[in-house]
Amino acid sequence: MAETWDPSTVSVVKKIPLLSENVGPRDKVAWGARLKQELSALITYIKMNKESDVDWFTITPTPDGITWKGTCWYVHNLIRYEFQFQFEIPATYPTTAPEIEIPELEGKTAKMFRGGKICLTIHFKPLWAKNSPHFGIAHALCLGLAPWLAAEVPFMVEAGVIQPKV
Repeated sequence: MAETWDPSTVSVVKKIPLLSENVGPRDKVAWGARLKQELSALITYIKMNKESDVDWFTITPTPDGITWKGTCWYVHNLIRYEFQFQFEIPATYPTTAPEIEIPELEGKTAKMFRGGKICLTIHFKPLWAKNSPHFGIAHALCLGLAPWLAAEVPFMVEAGVIQPKV
């Protein structure tokens, strides 16, 4: 991981708790234990972001922990660009990473698939596969959504395809 990620990202990821429950949403009984670990890791990650003054998202799950929705933002040239994102926990989770969607950006960048799913195939998915079942939602946001925003938002701004929300 250290070869492909900058030192600050590696430092943050090392502080996000690894998960131990190897269970997905198909196991209704054991899923509750995994969901508690997911929420605990997310709380840790959010607290770290707030303490470092790099808060960049909010997120809320449905009561069953299957569907997650939130808001993420990226600051480019001192202007905040804000987007709604969502994902569902796949049936084969944690073997399969969630596919994060930003529907409002569909068609605005080549690094996106149909339905507004952000492209995570080259860099993130192999890392997820190597670290499953220990990675969770917090890791997907830190190593998937955050770098995607950092790479794509400046490109979309310069291309004139997105505007800040007023």
